[in-house]
Amino acid sequence: MAPLVLLVAAALSFVLYHLVYDLLDQAARSQRPYKPVNSNDVIKTTVTVLTLIGAVLAGIYAYRKQLLAEGDAHRSDASQLAERYTAAAEQLGHGQAAVRLAGVYALARLADDWEEQRQVCIDVLCAYLRMPYQPDPTHPGHKEGEREVRHTIIPTIGDHLQQPDAPTSWCANSFDFTGATFDGGNFSGRHFIGKVTFYQATFSSGVVVFHNATFGGDINFIATKFSGSTVHFDEVKFSGGTINFNGAKFSRSNVRFMFAKFSDSTVSFDMAEISGGMLRFDHAEFIGGSVSFSRATLGGGTVHFDGATLGGAAITWGPVPRPTAT
Repeated sequence: MAPLVLLVAAALSFVLYHLVYDLLDQAARSQRPYKPVNSNDVIKTTVTVLTLIGAVLAGIYAYRKQLLAEGDAHRSDASQLAERYTAAAEQLGHGQAAVRLAGVYALARLADDWEEQRQVCIDVLCAYLRMPYQPDPTHPGHKEGEREVRHTIIPTIGDHLQQPDAPTSWCANSFDFTGATFDGGNFSGRHFIGKVTFYQATFSSGVVVFHNATFGGDINFIATKFSGSTVHFDEVKFSGGTINFNGAKFSRSNVRFMFAKFSDSTVSFDMAEISGGMLRFDHAEFIGGSVSFSRATLGGGTVHFDGATLGGAAITWGPVPRPTAT
């Protein structure tokens, strides 16, 4: 290999020498009086050109080598992250609650480190909450330690619903809690910008708090059951998007939107069933947008709009008592 390189270098030098000589000779002939080309000048120019070519080739070689090294490093990192994902997923499926808890924390750390697959990690945590869950410890289907695992996932997700500019914020991601059972949880002051789905979820007991949270996208509570729980949306800010409670069932629950602010949002409680519970919008502000209770049913439940402000929102009341606009 080395002799071949030397041969190519010698040939290139020979060609360059004659090329430089011809260029210098043409330049000399255009001058008067004619001055013959100095061989030393030709050699110096040839060496200079060869040096520049060598520097360019060395730079290209170094750049390509760096790209290859970065590619190898990226593949190594991706492989390591994939291994961490597999290990965390296996922990979440373990029979012992302590191991599942470790899997929750491992998957959350992985989501922070692996931005490319962050949504996948979030989907796994949400999928765990969607799994069948029996909170009653006397029920045959109750699983020891399961409540602790679920009540670790909820604040773990909540802790990452920071402002969008936070380096490990998940607020712009999607969260699918379809069919999940909640018997407590705290999302106070959190930010939801992406799509959030609680379709057919059940708030069975305990207190779930969204106090002072911010929702900037579409929120789906279609066919959700609020049964024996307390859910606070107090001082929540809904900005744009659709808040859909169509077909939701409020039974023996206290669901509050006190001092909440709905700005240019579409809020729908169409076909909702309010029986034996309380739905409160005291001092809430509806600025633009629309609110609909079309075909909602009241069967012993109550809806309160004490001190609510209806600022230009289009309202469809259905059976819900129309409040006095302030």
